This record gives sequence, C-alpha cells and structure tokens, in this order.
Amino acid sequence: MFFNKKREDRIAKAIEEADHNGYWAIVRKQFFKNRLAAWSLRLFYVILFIAVMADFIANERPLYCQIDGETYFPVFHQYLVDAGLATWDEKFVSTKWLEHEYDYVIFPPITYSATTRDARNNKFKNPFGPQNFPENSNHGWHYLGTERIGQDVAAGMIHGTRTAMLVGVVAMTIATLLGLFFGALSGYFGDDRLKVSRIRILLNIIAFVLAVFFAFISNGYLISDMIGDGHLFEAILIILGCFISVLALANLLTIPLQKIPFLGKKVNVALDIIIMRLIEVVTSIPLLILILAIVAIIEKPSVLFVMVIIGAVSWTGIAKFIRAELLRIRRLEYIEAAQAFGYSDFRIIMKHAIPNALAPVFIAIAFGVASAILTEAFLSFIGVGIPDDQVTWGSLLRLSRDKFSAWWLAVFPGFAIFITVTIFNLIGEGLTDALDPRLRE
Repeated sequence: MFFNKKREDRIAKAIEEADHNGYWAIVRKQFFKNRLAAWSLRLFYVILFIAVMADFIANERPLYCQIDGETYFPVFHQYLVDAGLATWDEKFVSTKWLEHEYDYVIFPPITYSATTRDARNNKFKNPFGPQNFPENSNHGWHYLGTERIGQDVAAGMIHGTRTAMLVGVVAMTIATLLGLFFGALSGYFGDDRLKVSRIRILLNIIAFVLAVFFAFISNGYLISDMIGDGHLFEAILIILGCFISVLALANLLTIPLQKIPFLGKKVNVALDIIIMRLIEVVTSIPLLILILAIVAIIEKPSVLFVMVIIGAVSWTGIAKFIRAELLRIRRLEYIEAAQAFGYSDFRIIMKHAIPNALAPVFIAIAFGVASAILTEAFLSFIGVGIPDDQVTWGSLLRLSRDKFSAWWLAVFPGFAIFITVTIFNLIGEGLTDALDPRLRE
C-alpha cells in the first residue's frame, strides 16, 4: 500500500510538471522573456480597462448623487435608458447635470462627456493656460484643454479609446472567422480531398448565380436603401437569407438526382485553387478605395460599417496562415487516426486540426488589430465613414487643422494612436519570437 501511494505521488508530480512544461506554458515563458512585448501586453490591459470603464472615467453624469433627499446612480441609469428599460425624470432632461444643486455628489475623475460643451472655455483653451469657471460650479478642470466649441479633449481621448478598441476587436473577429473558414477548407481538403457529385457541383453553381441575382440585382435597390438608412444588419440578413435559401434548395434537389449514375459520379474539386484565387482577388482591392466607395452610398455613416468592411477584407492573411498549417497537419498521425475511426471531416477540422493550427493566427490578429485602429484613425481624420458627432482619436487630430497653435489637439491624439499601434506591433513581434521553436532554449 505504501509503495502504491508513493507511485501515485510520482505520477501526480509528473503530470503536474508536464502541465507546467506544456506547449503554451513554454510559449508564455518565452513571450515574457521579451521585455518590450511583456510591457506592451500590460499597457494593453490598461488601455482595455480605460475603454471598458470610459463612462466611469469621463462623464458629465455623476456616479452617485442625492437631490432633494432622493438617491440616484446616473451612469448606471443611463444604461437602462439606452436599453429602453427606463426614462429620465423631467428635472434631469431640462437642466444640465453640471448645473444641478446636489445634496451630495460623486463625479467621475473627468466631469465631462466626449460631447459636453463648455461655453465658458471654448475657442481652444490651453491645458496649461487660464480657464474660466463660475463660482461654486461642478465643472472640473480641462486637463488636456478644449477645442473650438468647448468640448473637453481628455473626455474625447477616453471615449476615443473605446472606439479604437471596438474597431480593432470587432474587425479582427470578423476577419478571424472568415480566415479560419476559408483557410481551413483550403488547407484540409486541398485540390484532391474533396469529392463531390457532378450534379451537386452543377446545381450549386447555378444556385450561386441565382442567389447573386436575387440578393444584389432584383433586390438591389432595397439593399442599397437599407444600407443607406443605416440598417446594415437587416441588409446582411436579407443577403444571407437569399444565399442560404437558394443553396439549400439546390442541395436538396441533388438527393434524388444523384441516383442517376452519370450525374451521381463524384469528381475532385480543386478547392485550394479556388480559394487561393479568391484571396488574390480580395487582396488586389485597395482597402481605403473600397471603404470610400462603400461609404459614398451610405447616407448615415456609422463606425459599424467601418468595422464590417475592415473585417471583410482583412481575413486573407489569417486564411494563408491556417492553410499553411493545415497542409502540414493533415498528414500527421493523429489526423489519420481520426479518419480511421470514421470521424467526419467537420469534426476533424473543428476539434483536431484548427486548435493545433492557431498559433500563427495570434500573430496575424495582433498585427491586424493595429492595422484596423490605424485605418479607423485615418478615416476619422479625413472625415469619412464616421459620424460627425462621434469623437475619436482621428477626429480630434483633424480639429488641430482649425488652429495650428492648438498643439494639444495634435500631440495627445497622435501620441495615443502611435502608442496603441506600437503596442500591438510589439505584441505581434513577441508572439512571433515565442512561437518560433528555433529561439527556445
């Protein structure tokens, strides 16, 4: 019994050491050896915290207040109002938040929202110069100065952080999903592993042409009007509905027709060539020209359109990484064992192939987020695709053109863009080194 206990302890210790020395543990250790990458990751956590907590850092609404003996949590209440679950009392609608007489109040560190206008401190107030405030007012100091109409630059910087992070994360989420889908199909099946019946190929080609006709030609005006009015999701649902319905009907028709020997004979589909040609077509379209062409037909610009467009054309790099990894992985023993057990191709791809091919994707995502943020800042700077009332780093930078002496409008947003893009590039370089087995000790 004693020897069995000792043996069990040895096994448990070996398992624990194996967990500590696993692949991702080694990658993590190697990543944190790169000091610039490690500090960049910590700074990313800070930026992400600012983006998430923007409403609690810069807001004209108090975090907590008491008026006439009643207690309010205005910042939390605003979330309920935005969700349509509550409304504001008349006294909060008719009177500005900074002009109330509170029994007790706790304001955020910056007592301004991104769109709050301070008429007493308009016309480019210097952060280190004199600023005008009425006596016993709730107004706080403009730590980074103001712009032409009196909006606080610090509040704009805080809320611009949320926009930048949102664009980067959402755009790369879309790009990652598309890249994983096309890259996995291309890498796993290649040009000789996907065999489809002749009638299925024929009907799917016809169905695809019909789906394009119904989605973009017969309903083109409807789709264009919906996108122009800002109903992007509804337009996407209609397009997807057309494609899914027509393709599903075509594949249902193949079931009885496959019984005919000639039509049911299976042939190879060169899926890798088709997807690689698709990648070349998407890569050949300049991103900025595509965005400018799309936003030209949109009457109500939205940052959502920018996210979707950036994500829809940024997946090609991820697809190439996944394709290259799966071309290698599909010949390994555990993939052949899964095939021998009779697992479906979908299960093998999702549970065995893709999880072991994700390492290089993280590098592409890190660099892609930096590129998406830079693209959004550029579009905001030239005033394209982003609503005029939405404050971003690029829009703040654009305001510096109104007055060249307002240096703070160029320095602070420009520095934020530079730091954020540099952070993600350094994280990407750190991941490149950490995932390179030649650099491990």
